[in-house]
Amino acid sequence: MGVFVFLPLVLPLTAWPVARLAEHHLHPRMATWLLTGASAVLAVCSTLSLALLMVVGTAQLPGNPLPDGWSDPEVREAVPYDEVAGRIAIPALILVLASCARAAWRHRRVRRRAGRALEGLPATSVVVLPDASPYAYALPGRKSRARVLATSRARVLTKARGRVRGNVRARVRGKVRVATGRATGGARDRVVVTTAMLATLTGPERRALFAHERAHLTARHHRFLLAVQLAARANPFLRPLRTAVTYTTERWADEEAATSVGSRRIVARAVGKAALISRGAPSVTLAGFAVVGPVPRRVAALLGPAPAARSWPSLFTGAGLAAWGAAAGTAASALSSANSAVTLFVILKAATPL
Repeated sequence: MGVFVFLPLVLPLTAWPVARLAEHHLHPRMATWLLTGASAVLAVCSTLSLALLMVVGTAQLPGNPLPDGWSDPEVREAVPYDEVAGRIAIPALILVLASCARAAWRHRRVRRRAGRALEGLPATSVVVLPDASPYAYALPGRKSRARVLATSRARVLTKARGRVRGNVRARVRGKVRVATGRATGGARDRVVVTTAMLATLTGPERRALFAHERAHLTARHHRFLLAVQLAARANPFLRPLRTAVTYTTERWADEEAATSVGSRRIVARAVGKAALISRGAPSVTLAGFAVVGPVPRRVAALLGPAPAARSWPSLFTGAGLAAWGAAAGTAASALSSANSAVTLFVILKAATPL
């Protein structure tokens, strides 16, 4: 195992070049998948590395509940500088787990609060709130519950059609629709926008806003954002990738909106207007219409030609070289973590009495 156990902690540095180049030279959809996948793998590998170091460090503590064989010289020799690295890894791993748990809890809390704020409103895909603060964001629903309720609704309607006729059938259908709409009010994907935001935009710009937010919901961008948020909490070296994914998801939605509206200039104008007055989404893991930081770059990209949807960049380009470098670093991190885990498992199994 040797020094390889430390590599996953620093290999996220190999993904830094691709974080910047992917924003400008790759299609936003591909850049989002590439950066999120690399972030997730690198974060898991670095956390596993800390766990392996913690096992060795814990085995050295007096009075630990682990088998005595886990503190044998053979185990300690498997990890260089075990006395220092092992003890540092214990609070570091606790901090990582606590930070990730807090981020996931906050994401869930924000979604639940946003859902409760919309209770009692019509179960429509777009919710307009009478608010003087201009903002718009995509609120993902709970797909599994929505599918179950939709199936139940179809069954009830089928039974109702078979039992009633004429006006009675219409009444039953109306009641079922009202009941189902109330039940699924917090379960479906919804676009939340305020009257202040709509008052700022023209008709075509409003269509661009709605198309942008629906693109966030269709592609489930909140999952990408949550994944990179957790990865950055697990390893601070992954923060540039989190920033890059925040930008590429917005660019992805911008391109989908431009295709839907049929005008890149209208989407650019809507993004620029919204950025001047908007206060964004309620959480970094929920996609908002105007994230203040990358707005100038988004507008500049929309005023230029549409990006080419290339499957994988060529190795003979800057973006391709960075992408292949990030892929190699990610693969090396995964192999290093696997090698360290298997080696330590074999050693601990041999050192542990039956």
